[in-house]
Amino acid sequence: MRFRHSPQVRSAFPELVCGVLHADGITPDVDVDALVAPHVETARARLAGSPESRFPEIQAWRRVFAATGLAPTRYRCAAESLLRRLRRDGTLPRLHPLVDLGNAVSVAYAVPVAVLDVARISGDLEVRHATGAEHYETFDGQVERPEPGEVTFVDSTGRAHARRWTHRQSGWSAVRPETREVLVVIEAMHPDAATDVPRMLATLADAVAQRWAARPRTAVLTAAAPSFTLPDPPARGFVLPLLRAQADSPGAR
Repeated sequence: MRFRHSPQVRSAFPELVCGVLHADGITPDVDVDALVAPHVETARARLAGSPESRFPEIQAWRRVFAATGLAPTRYRCAAESLLRRLRRDGTLPRLHPLVDLGNAVSVAYAVPVAVLDVARISGDLEVRHATGAEHYETFDGQVERPEPGEVTFVDSTGRAHARRWTHRQSGWSAVRPETREVLVVIEAMHPDAATDVPRMLATLADAVAQRWAARPRTAVLTAAAPSFTLPDPPARGFVLPLLRAQADSPGAR
């Protein structure tokens, strides 16, 4: 399985910084409360100083949404939605220890973090503009069609694993109790993204290694090295010495 952003997306948004993490051996019986709490407190402290709409990380995603034809106050990136919920409710939902950790890091940095169940993704996964033929499953099982031109995560079967880029993940590939192998995707557009994304990756990788005794593989993808390749299915579950983050060959699509 290969994950990447399409050349068209990369060209349209050269400021994009993307970090990816792959891990196997994830289970739902892990206590992450001590790791989640300080990140949530960091977010609360930022919110006490100003609303999330003024954060440079959120403003950057609002500009991106506007550039793709979305009303940024109607469709918000996942990090902004979580920050709004934290400001309103004072807490975040608890869903699965790895998702809870990802959400906590997301609000601390005000950057979207997606956690996907690899077993629910068919073939390669690309962030690209939709054709309108893709199918997306909501969390309550409804099937939708992304609008033509909408940026989404699409696998080799045409299944969309997100709507409106970082607005909302699909219920189909959401982490569940039986999830064992995950792909975590961090996407940022703000001026300090090149510093923040590696820090977020390191934070999540350390937590996964500590709490799940897993050996996560991470990479920061760039225009020169836009792909992250996971082990082939027969090899999954074994530790490989190196991940492959490589540039596509000329003319690749």
